[in-house]
Amino acid sequence: MKRPRALRWMGLVFLLSIMLLAMTGCSENIIVLNPKGPIAEQQRDLMIISTLLCCIVIVPVLILTAVIIWRYRDKKGRKAAYTPEWEHSTKLELIWWGIPVLIILMLAIITVKATYDLEPSKPIASSEKPLTVQVTSLNWKWLFQYPEQGIASVNELKIPEDVPIRFEITADSPMNSFWIPQLGGQMYAMSGMAMTLYLQADEVGEYWGSGANFTGTDFAKMYFDVEATSKEEFDAWVEEVKTDSPKLTLEGYKQLREPSTSEVQSYSAFPEGLFEMTVTKYAASHNHGLSWKNTQNFEFEDQVTR
Repeated sequence: MKRPRALRWMGLVFLLSIMLLAMTGCSENIIVLNPKGPIAEQQRDLMIISTLLCCIVIVPVLILTAVIIWRYRDKKGRKAAYTPEWEHSTKLELIWWGIPVLIILMLAIITVKATYDLEPSKPIASSEKPLTVQVTSLNWKWLFQYPEQGIASVNELKIPEDVPIRFEITADSPMNSFWIPQLGGQMYAMSGMAMTLYLQADEVGEYWGSGANFTGTDFAKMYFDVEATSKEEFDAWVEEVKTDSPKLTLEGYKQLREPSTSEVQSYSAFPEGLFEMTVTKYAASHNHGLSWKNTQNFEFEDQVTR
């Protein structure tokens, strides 16, 4: 009898040790817990606070479940009190109803506040002027247009550090979800709609971005590289693209939007109004945080679809 009990304790200690070792590096290995921008940091804190509040209920329940099973197990000489007529305790009722109600109220207050603070189209407070990047989800690739710089890229996103990025997101394909975990949460890319998402990278580095929605055969390959650089390096990259890369023509865009995977590409120019026309060719009345002039141009759509 002593040996099995000792083995059980050894097994328990071993499992706890493994869990502690795994948890020591979890924030580095789980990228959503290793934020590199102000939005992702707030979202990380919200997840941690919500988890800890829920643990106030969950952990005691799990512990009590194990204690009750052990104490009231079927065993000769069991000393646990047997009270089959017991049915009510005001003190216990207050505890197991009162504490969860308080936790739910706290979660509700925190969630409502965070919902307004983290509204995707809300600009990030900064002394720097936001950089606009127009994002188009294609099967199975991402097209990034920089309207102020006049360049575009496929599956490669470069941004300067400490500068708010104003993403305008749409789709010329089935609905997808634009996601850079270390910078912020997901935003759906939908045809006929343009969504606004503000993110920012606080430090130079390389991050992972992807499509987080099932879109068919090669959806698993629909990821892109995100590189946050210094402002000088970003400007140098823009000049390099303008000098060394070909232009994206209407015919080139027509080929690009065909279902296929793609390597990283860059373009020194793209057709004027390409993003706006991609949105309005499906529906001209839906946008989120955007306002355009002259968005109706069906001649452009005729040229692309012929």
